Amino acid sequence: MTIAVIPSRYGSSRFEGKPLALIAGKSMIQRVYEQTQKSSAITRTIVATDDNRILNEVKTFGGEAVMTSDTCRSGTDRVAETANLLNFSDDEIIVNIQGDQPIFNPLTIDELICPFGQAPELTMSTLAFKIQDKREITDPKDIKVTFDKNGFAMYFSRAQIPYPRDKETKVDFYKHLGFYAYKKSFLDKIVSLPTGTCENIEKLEQLRVLEFGYQIKVVITTYDSPEIDLPEDIERIEGWLKP
Repeated sequence: MTIAVIPSRYGSSRFEGKPLALIAGKSMIQRVYEQTQKSSAITRTIVATDDNRILNEVKTFGGEAVMTSDTCRSGTDRVAETANLLNFSDDEIIVNIQGDQPIFNPLTIDELICPFGQAPELTMSTLAFKIQDKREITDPKDIKVTFDKNGFAMYFSRAQIPYPRDKETKVDFYKHLGFYAYKKSFLDKIVSLPTGTCENIEKLEQLRVLEFGYQIKVVITTYDSPEIDLPEDIERIEGWLKP
């Protein structure tokens, strides 16, 4: 059984109440929830929130939601709290879905969890997309990832990585999409760790895993997943929804 958890908080310095913003007539959290349920790999979808307004919205459209602490360090910590509140077993595969990417392709969830069937010892995976828009290479809001020959992450950064010393060097850059799959036992391990130095500098929770010596399998997908960071991004996303 594979369970999806969508961490969703109301407060945001750049876009307060973002999960409740309407996108072509539906709240963003509803669109993310519905996309998640289209995946054949997901058996249960849960919104993990710290706000009654989001909780009530999910209940209104018939979804499942739980109330979590308002002091979680990150979305990963909120997902872990949910897994423990609902007593998930240690070998459960839990998928952390980004709550601000309302038009992601559900097939990416299948891609994300596929490595667990190939390598039973695997504990965590994530998604990356080969950058097509050159602006994203240097934009700090688009997280870049580099990985080794075996497909395990070496580093995540808001900066351009790798950086070609020689300008004529051809480089493929990869954008991190922010979806994760973990075994529940490893999720508990992650949240037991202190905040890492690089995690604190870059404000990227996945760096905690690398800083403490654990591996993250990077799955390359051909499906991009544009996010909503600011109110003006909504019009762009609505354009993708038009037939």
